[in-house]
Amino acid sequence: MSAELQIIDLEVGTGKEAVRGALITTQYQGCLEDGTVFDSSYAKGKPFQCVIGTGRVIKGWDQGLMGMKVGGKRKLFVPAHLAYGERQIGEHIKPNSNLVFEIELLEVLTRDD
Repeated sequence: MSAELQIIDLEVGTGKEAVRGALITTQYQGCLEDGTVFDSSYAKGKPFQCVIGTGRVIKGWDQGLMGMKVGGKRKLFVPAHLAYGERQIGEHIKPNSNLVFEIELLEVLTRDD
């Protein structure tokens, strides 16, 4: 995996665009490079909400979801330095792990809404 964030649009959305500071609602699955799933909102049975572009989630998400539109699906290949870096997270994510996310954008709320 390269040291850069890779973004692949699996499906381009037609709804509202994710912008810095927006509250987004997503469904996602996170995997290690070998395909081991370490986290999934689908498995938890409820979508994940976060504020985007303000450092509340990993940098790979903050950068990788900008400009994505509601209804879209995106695959992010997140190098370790834009994920958890040298930290061990839980039992699956070892230090310096590159991560792969498939993310479906369900809703974007901005201050104007």
